[in-house]
Amino acid sequence: MKMPADLIREEIRKSGAISFARFMELALYCPETGYYESKKDIVGRGGDFVTSVSTGSLFGEMLAFQFADWLKPLGDNVIIAEAGAHDGRLARDILGWLQANSPGIFEKLTYVLVEPSSRRRDWQRETLAGFENQVQWIAQLSELKKRQFVSGIIFSNELLDAFAVHRYGWSAAKREWFEWGVALNAEQFCWTQIPLKSGASKLCPLELEKVLPDGYVIETCPSAEAWWREAASVLTHGKLVAIDYGHAAGEEFSPARIRGTLRAYYRHQVSDDLLAHPGEQDLTAHVNFAAIQAAGEAAGLRTEQFCTQPQFLTRILQKAVAEQKFTRMDAKQVRQFQTLTHPEHLGRAFRVLVQARGAS
Repeated sequence: MKMPADLIREEIRKSGAISFARFMELALYCPETGYYESKKDIVGRGGDFVTSVSTGSLFGEMLAFQFADWLKPLGDNVIIAEAGAHDGRLARDILGWLQANSPGIFEKLTYVLVEPSSRRRDWQRETLAGFENQVQWIAQLSELKKRQFVSGIIFSNELLDAFAVHRYGWSAAKREWFEWGVALNAEQFCWTQIPLKSGASKLCPLELEKVLPDGYVIETCPSAEAWWREAASVLTHGKLVAIDYGHAAGEEFSPARIRGTLRAYYRHQVSDDLLAHPGEQDLTAHVNFAAIQAAGEAAGLRTEQFCTQPQFLTRILQKAVAEQKFTRMDAKQVRQFQTLTHPEHLGRAFRVLVQARGAS
């Protein structure tokens, strides 16, 4: 069984330098041996990083409360479709809360997991044992088009940041952009400049290029925008939701990010060595929410919310308390909420985008 590093080397030997997007795709999603394919316990204290889901069940329970409120006016035969569910813990937390607190919604709901990986499906089936009557699996969003009417919620939590990104650098001397690719030097991976593909030269406003420092780095993620457009085209009535870390319009360029937003994560250590140990460390970049929002609006969706995760969860909690839900949070739940919303923890960079189709 070939490891990601072996496959990357073979491709470079055969075709020459590859884009970083291709390197990232093979490192993370190579069948059987890619980072997300081979490592189940990558989240939490024993893994490489912490997510909102790994803090405890409160995050999923609060989403379940909000989802139930959104689903109430949609009638019967509604869905919640989650993409990027990894081991299924968030789905379990959502379904568990709905079963206990909103049985009317629970009984009419189909929870769809969009999962192309057979290995991750096995992990999810194990986690979701007991919810077999509510859960279905599909490999791609396009399979939802087989339904004549898709009414409900399509959402992702920390999915878009894991889509493969192209990495670009600015040459102040030449006054032009180039793409960072990956080559081999004595069998070791190294950075190299590769020509821009057509249409990639307009990466920032001309007036901004005048002040960019040499070597300034940005990333683009056409695959995330394409995924969002497809999700929008599938949704007949309901909400399309992304929860992820990223930046809003006007925040794409910053003096604090001259090396871009790409980072590697290994055992809770952040690294800029993006080419080290492909398949053994996570690779992730900030989501360009302005581009995602524009893609949804171009597909006919309207933007209902774009806010920080603390704002989103605080609004949910306020509404839940008013409706006498979550009124007796124990110390464990309070700590979870603080971790989810505190600016020194998960509340710092996470954003929530909610777009909709149909009546408000």
